Amino acid sequence: MKKRLLQIFVVLIVIFIGIQFVPVDDVNPPVTHEVHWANAQTKEYFMGACADCHSNETVWPWYAKVAPASWWLAHHVEEGREHFNISVPDMGDAHEAYEAVHEGWMPLGSYTWMHPKARLTLEQREEFSAGLKLTFNADGEYHSDDHHGHSH
Repeated sequence: MKKRLLQIFVVLIVIFIGIQFVPVDDVNPPVTHEVHWANAQTKEYFMGACADCHSNETVWPWYAKVAPASWWLAHHVEEGREHFNISVPDMGDAHEAYEAVHEGWMPLGSYTWMHPKARLTLEQREEFSAGLKLTFNADGEYHSDDHHGHSH
């Protein structure tokens, strides 16, 4: 029995070591767009609670180098950037940012568990969502000076 458990343990260790060689894209693309925030507090909330998944300024934690956690994190960041990314001119679903924070969908519970800065009180959530509404107008249009006043 002990021999069988040892064999299983060795196989699991070999698999764990082997999966470490599966590459993960954890490189941040360049930032090609700068948001003009409604106020400094909104930017601070965003950088603390949203930027890791919704910008090209992801701070990759140490466990982002260890599979299978690395796969899960890279997938979350890829999906987050795909839906809404403040670091590119066509940001995506900016109009949903207010609602996602206001309704409590974002930040994800799995994110706040490991990132205490992202845990927002009801008051902070209200302040943050109001700032997002001002930054990314309620109709979802975002007006920036970056591109000579054209809407994004």
